[in-house]
Amino acid sequence: MCLIGALFLTIASFSQKSNVIDEVVWVVGDEAILRSDVEKVRTEYGNQVNGNPYCVIPEELAVQKLFLHQAAIDSIEVTDAEVNNYVEQDINQKVLMAGSKEKLEEYMRMTMTQIREELFDMYKNQLTVREMRKSLTSDVKVTPAEVRRYFKDLPEDSLPLIPTQVEVQILVQQPKIPQEEIDRVKDKLRDYAERVNSGTTSFNALARLYSEDPGSARQGGEMEYMGRGELDAAFANVAFGLTEPGKVSKIVQSEFGYHIIQLIDKRGDKVKCRHILLRPQVAEEDINACLARLDSIADDIRTEKFTFEEGASVISEDKETRNNHGILSNETEQGDHTTRFEMGQLSSIYPDLARVVEGLEIGEISKPFTMVNKKGATVCAIAKLKSRIKSHRASMSEDFQVLRNIVENKRSEAFIEEWIKEKQKNTYVRINEDWRDCEFRYPGWIK
Repeated sequence: MCLIGALFLTIASFSQKSNVIDEVVWVVGDEAILRSDVEKVRTEYGNQVNGNPYCVIPEELAVQKLFLHQAAIDSIEVTDAEVNNYVEQDINQKVLMAGSKEKLEEYMRMTMTQIREELFDMYKNQLTVREMRKSLTSDVKVTPAEVRRYFKDLPEDSLPLIPTQVEVQILVQQPKIPQEEIDRVKDKLRDYAERVNSGTTSFNALARLYSEDPGSARQGGEMEYMGRGELDAAFANVAFGLTEPGKVSKIVQSEFGYHIIQLIDKRGDKVKCRHILLRPQVAEEDINACLARLDSIADDIRTEKFTFEEGASVISEDKETRNNHGILSNETEQGDHTTRFEMGQLSSIYPDLARVVEGLEIGEISKPFTMVNKKGATVCAIAKLKSRIKSHRASMSEDFQVLRNIVENKRSEAFIEEWIKEKQKNTYVRINEDWRDCEFRYPGWIK
């Protein structure tokens, strides 16, 4: 059966929400774009689409498919762990806005599992496209002289406006989890391992039903081939120590929770496995006890028994910041690292922290609060506002990195534009007649 021909048959199923027959409106290569895909994005965008949404949105989806196809060819991948970080941050922000998980499920008309799966797909594609773009433009560089020439003759009011930025230090403590709760999680994992080893149930089925890793659970716990550096160190030690495919590992604790692992295959310095993740539940009284400990630590810092920097280096349980005196690091789109965050950036990554920082004076230490870290775990913290750089026009002396990124971005975008035009020439594209009457950004779709 011809794949392309089959794709253009109207799909014989109805949308439960809209009762409108779904249909394929574009095909890019072997990938279909459905009317429902367009409608879903249009709902998310609201009135923010610049132009006809039935022209702009399918073209954006088509461009994304070009990148995803090239990423598959070039073996550009992102790890499930990285995707899950974004998923958990997004979900926690949505739950906060809705008021509870139950209200979020009611509002979105989906279960939490369905919400996680949908967000996982979205972030997996977004991050893969981002990595593909970075790979394509990795050789685009500019010299300081080129940056100076670019901005030399621009009037001051044409220079970019740098939003207010902050530098933040944090000191983090993990709420104590009772041994009974850890034992409960381990007993469940032992039971799953016994059921697999006895042949009663497959690992795949148990992972689909019980694993709390949204990315791999629906794949039966299966992960991509990964090297040691892509995995949590404790997880990697156990996974790479397995020698017999199908064998279930001992219980391993990682930064994400507790796992059992089943080896699928080894290929060179990479391993492919399945896993089941369970996270111990944190009780309210344990969170309150942790906040009380931090309140005492904050008082000791204020009375100068020790500095915030000393406390962050010795007491903090956050691995990413304690070796840098508690200072948070921000990775830019260009892959550079800076200690400065725009408030919007901070809010999108750490919404709870951003709310606390907004009301702090420079040098002030916050009251204890809870936040969700990049591993999706609830932790307790105190924060110190190290500096606040007010909004200003960019200058070569103070903001060279920002200006360099602007020039590099312009060159990268020009390179990407040419790449898309070349890909159009060599990619099969078919657009439904009713969806062709558009002024596309890239006219080469219609040949």
